[in-house]
Amino acid sequence: MYKKDTYRIPLKDADVCYCPGFFPEADALRYYDAILNAARWQQDYITLFGKTHPQPRLTALYADNEAPYSYSGITMHPLPFFPELEEIKQKVEQACETHFTSCLLNLYRHGKDSNGWHADNEPELGTNPVIASVSLGAERYFHLKHKKEKQYKHKLLLENGSLLIMQGKTQHHWLHQIPKTARETGRRINMTFRNIKKQP
Repeated sequence: MYKKDTYRIPLKDADVCYCPGFFPEADALRYYDAILNAARWQQDYITLFGKTHPQPRLTALYADNEAPYSYSGITMHPLPFFPELEEIKQKVEQACETHFTSCLLNLYRHGKDSNGWHADNEPELGTNPVIASVSLGAERYFHLKHKKEKQYKHKLLLENGSLLIMQGKTQHHWLHQIPKTARETGRRINMTFRNIKKQP
């Protein structure tokens, strides 16, 4: 049950919706402070082109089960939801009419922190996953590009308290990223809710 100011982004081969005011400003600030202080942030290392680097952001994984999540050569094991995160999860589930088992938190500390081009298409997410992304704190641009037809691309400013939903066949056909920026920017917390299934 999306809020009335939610709108669908017209993209080929995708189902993407954006709600810029999902959380009112006061709630967004309260959640930002709670999550910043309560989350057990970590910085993993990734290997690209034979070179290992610290990941350019901090992460944490929370879930209501013990299913790990693996991406880019990193395997994360979840911690149990804490109260504020569980509260956000329930509100996002109600809006999306979807149950989420897990939440991957990302902390972008400044403009040099980023997340490169990728699709959320890991096997444990299922065939057509619903990915619900909540943004708190500083605004950052979110880029999308079609995997095969390069003329199709989109840029969206993710605002404090906003909700972005990617579902259907979006992950089959599109890549997304949070690029670095040279402009001054504060810290941003991104919460990506997903349903992670235990692999046999």
